[in-house]
Amino acid sequence: MCGPRSPIIAEPLTRDPSRTETGHSMTPIDILIMAAGQGTRMKSRRPKVLQRLAGRPLLLHVLDQALHLQARSVIVITGHGAAEVRAASAQAIHAGSHLDLGFVRQEQQLGTGHAVQQTLPQLRDDGTVLVLSGDVPLTRADTLRALVALVAAGHGGQGGQLALLTVTLPDPAGYGRIVRSVSGAVQGIVEHQDASEAQRAITEVYGGIMAVPAPLLRGWLARLGPHDAQGEIYLTDIVAMAAADGVPVVAHHISDTVQVAGVNTPVQLAELERAYQLRQARALMEQGLRLADPARFDLRDDARSGVRGELLCGQDVEIDVNCIFTGRVELGEGVQIGAHCCIANARIAAGAVIHPYTHIDGEQPGATVGEGALVGPFARLRPGAQLGRRVHVGNFVEVKNSRLADGAKANHLAYLGDATVGERVNYGAGSITANYDGANKHRTVIEADAHIGSNCVLVAPVTIGAGGTVGAGSTITKSTAAGALSVVRGKQISLADWVRPTRQAKP
Repeated sequence: MCGPRSPIIAEPLTRDPSRTETGHSMTPIDILIMAAGQGTRMKSRRPKVLQRLAGRPLLLHVLDQALHLQARSVIVITGHGAAEVRAASAQAIHAGSHLDLGFVRQEQQLGTGHAVQQTLPQLRDDGTVLVLSGDVPLTRADTLRALVALVAAGHGGQGGQLALLTVTLPDPAGYGRIVRSVSGAVQGIVEHQDASEAQRAITEVYGGIMAVPAPLLRGWLARLGPHDAQGEIYLTDIVAMAAADGVPVVAHHISDTVQVAGVNTPVQLAELERAYQLRQARALMEQGLRLADPARFDLRDDARSGVRGELLCGQDVEIDVNCIFTGRVELGEGVQIGAHCCIANARIAAGAVIHPYTHIDGEQPGATVGEGALVGPFARLRPGAQLGRRVHVGNFVEVKNSRLADGAKANHLAYLGDATVGERVNYGAGSITANYDGANKHRTVIEADAHIGSNCVLVAPVTIGAGGTVGAGSTITKSTAAGALSVVRGKQISLADWVRPTRQAKP
């Protein structure tokens, strides 16, 4: 079965977070997130760290990692769009969290070292500091746990190591190179623009993430100075300081390059989107979901409400290509989702079939589709749509804030808004509920076994009695009795041998 939550978005803790991999007691984790950059290459008014990946800002993906690690505190380093970044960050931390969230402002963009220096007034001295980037969203929590564990493992378990996340890239252009001694010990990081030809040939690079004891970091930050004529201060210079001070520098090397991939351009954002979605697709397929093509599948957060993207599935669920799921979606056993469907915040019961090009947007509290129901193609279920068992909603039918009881059918070209539809009702093609009088919405009630002919208008508030029939083309403004036939039409006039006008020739 598909899991109880998206396995990509929520990584469960599998061990006591207060212990390292080697069993040593961990110091508190304090996380610094660099989120000050403008991101000019994104060509967007929105701050770079608030660009969306799977419907969620990049920065919020990074903040998730702090929650997974049960960090003591997070300090977000803001700059461009500081107010927007602060607001988005605060919304991401739920009320029940014990995470201490703080902010500092980097007024001038003078490099990564300068950014981290701004945190010194708030930085505590008794923790392990984990430095992350707000535009690197796909680092796994277990990777970060392993990195933090290396700090605590130093000096016979007493801590005191500087730990770096590294990866080997076939094309390392733009990344800082890991410089090692003959014995293999890390001696420093050389930024790409400062590297010699020999150093540029190094393929092991710094992934932009480090963990370090807070007292050591504080001392090294105080010693950092401008690295070049532009006054830029590199955080990576502390690696050489550590080596010179005799502090061990260790690397946690990973092979998954996506975990250190950052976003600087729309192209890179799109590439990470596909990588993220493929992660989710594979995890869901491992739990039994049948995807026609995992490369054409999307599961996103609901940006309007903040509801996290979750797909919960029963056995033998099948999903065709190019389907987008938003918010929390539940699919019962044997559900089939046709191609090109968009489904948001919905519960679809066992055996239901959602035909291609159907749009279900439940918002909150969500839309429901009953057991064995058939929906689409080209149908639209809006917020408040509730379909019972074996309901049929066909092509170009729209349902909004309406309940269709078991066995009801609206198969073609119809609108049901603010309606209560009884069991086995047949709702004809072209018929609508006129639910809005220009100021207020009103409800239509169609009782069980009624038959609504084609091209009818039911002007709410109105009730169609049980077993009643409304003749095709009728406009119903008054409630009808049970079992009655109601017909409202103008008198038909037929003129025999009538001649259709012809167009006169132009002079």
